[in-house]
This record gives sequence, structure tokens and C-alpha cells, in this order.
Amino acid sequence: MTWKAVRIALLLVVLAVVASDAWFERARSVSWRVTFDVAVYPIAADDSPATRAYIATLGHAALAPVEVFFRDAARAYGVPLAEPVHLGLQPPLATPPPAPPADPGPLGALWWHLRMRVYAAGIHGAGPAPHVRLFVLYHDPAQSPRVPHSLALRKGQIGLVHAFAHDDLEGSNDVVIAHELLHVFGASDKYDPATNAPRFPEGYGEPELLPRYPQRLAEIMAGRRAMSATEFETPVSLADCVIGPATAAEIHWARP
Repeated sequence: MTWKAVRIALLLVVLAVVASDAWFERARSVSWRVTFDVAVYPIAADDSPATRAYIATLGHAALAPVEVFFRDAARAYGVPLAEPVHLGLQPPLATPPPAPPADPGPLGALWWHLRMRVYAAGIHGAGPAPHVRLFVLYHDPAQSPRVPHSLALRKGQIGLVHAFAHDDLEGSNDVVIAHELLHVFGASDKYDPATNAPRFPEGYGEPELLPRYPQRLAEIMAGRRAMSATEFETPVSLADCVIGPATAAEIHWARP
């Protein structure tokens, strides 16, 4: 057997395993019969002493608004679950996850996907495995006023979140964490990738509002609220966000 044939055979095996895992994960994620256990792993994304000091004092209080957001949103859609998600803060990790390729082709994306899953499996200790793993890379805002794009892998139920290591920015961190969690659960983005503008109506927090502007709430999968037809504002906390009907339908909280 040639090396090319071996590579193709290995890829087919990998794709079969990924497809099988995805089916079971998708079947579990749409039921909402149990609380989703989300393990949150903080990681220093730079060598700043401020980042390490922030991570050392990081507590569950910084993540609690995410749990409250999901609880209140689920209740509004009639989901019979007192606690849809529970975020458990884990000890900091010294080794960061593999960085996604800058310009991945199909094989590059698949290879990174597999590396992420191997990385995630390798850090799990004793006890039941969490439903979702979120790797939160914290950046010192004095060094990095902008951070890389966060992303999630629904097939594998893994999130890679870039956040700021500062108390004043925990609200915006929560927004990103909730956004990526919703991707894991099956939600899609509700903004125009060319302009980052929220798409109307599914990307507006209050599409029925009259007058339409300014919007008081942001649809969380749009990431911004429309202040006018051409001005958009990034929410500073989950108090400024809502899960709209289109997103709720995608995560099986409601039917379209």
C-alpha cells in the first residue's frame, strides 16, 4: 500500500469517528434534559505579570453571569430545566491549545480539529468528563487591546475563547463565552461577515421595536446592537443581550 493510500485510509477512519461522535453529541445537545457541565480552563496567552495575577485571583463569580443568562433565557422559552449550564472553573493550564491555522484548507482544518480534540482529551483528570470544554486564553489589555477571534467546535464540544485579563472587562468576556457556548450547542452567527453588521431581523435583539433604532438589546449571536441603520455597538455585558427566536430554534429551545 502506498503512503498516499495510507493517508486516505487514515482520513476515512478519522472522518468516520468524527461523524459518529458528532451524531451522539448532537443527539445529547438537543434534548436539554440535563444540565450541561462546562469545564472552563484559564490559560495565560502572554507573559504579562498582570495576566498571571488576574488568573490567580479568578473565581467563579466572574463566570456566574453566564449561568444566569442561560437560566433566564431558557425559562423565557419554557425549557423545563432549572440550570441549563453549569460552568466549573478548573486549575490554570500551562500549555496552551494548538493555534488554528492562519489560512486552513479542508485538510488543515481537519488536522487542527483532531489536534484540539487530542489536546482536550489529554487534560482531563479523574472523574466524569465534562460535556463541554472551554479553553479561555487571557490577554493583558495593556499589551493586546484587541484579541484574536474566538471559535468553537461543535463536533467535539470544545470552545477556544480569547478574553481580557481585567476585572472591568469581565462583562464583555462573559458575552464572548456565552456566544461560543451557543455555537457549541448549534447556533449560527447572525451578522454579515463582510461588515459585521447584525442581520435584520434575526440579528436584532428587538426586531419588532418601533421606532427600530436604537435597539436596546443585542442578539447574542450577532454580537452587536444596532443604534442606527449604520451604527452598531458592542454589548459590555450579558445584561445587554438576548437569545432571539432564530437562535433558540437552532439550539432546540423553540421551533421556527
